[in-house]
Amino acid sequence: MDVIKAIESEQIKENAENFSVGDTVKVYFKIIEGTNERVQIFEGIVLAKNNGGIRRSFVVRKISYGVGVERIFPLHSPRVEKVEVIRKGRVRRAKLYYLRDKVGKKAKVKELIQRKNA
Repeated sequence: MDVIKAIESEQIKENAENFSVGDTVKVYFKIIEGTNERVQIFEGIVLAKNNGGIRRSFVVRKISYGVGVERIFPLHSPRVEKVEVIRKGRVRRAKLYYLRDKVGKKAKVKELIQRKNA
């Protein structure tokens, strides 16, 4: 087990988890097409975070041309360049799978307004 943990510790990204469930994020994902390599942006709401350690993954959902599209990204994958938070969401659930059934404005998550202690 120590050998596996040593290999996993090399591949874990630092500061990778700067987002939480309910946030709207942009995921910069490397796509390899033949010999070409490019970065594609997938923007949507984080529905869930799963597992732990190197196997940590998260589900992002977006609406594309009226159809809901979900994608599961491994957090510590070398193909995920960065995850940029666009806006923080205020939610009371760990998994937002109920958003799959919602359409239009009902499928939105309220924005988290952080107050400063003055």
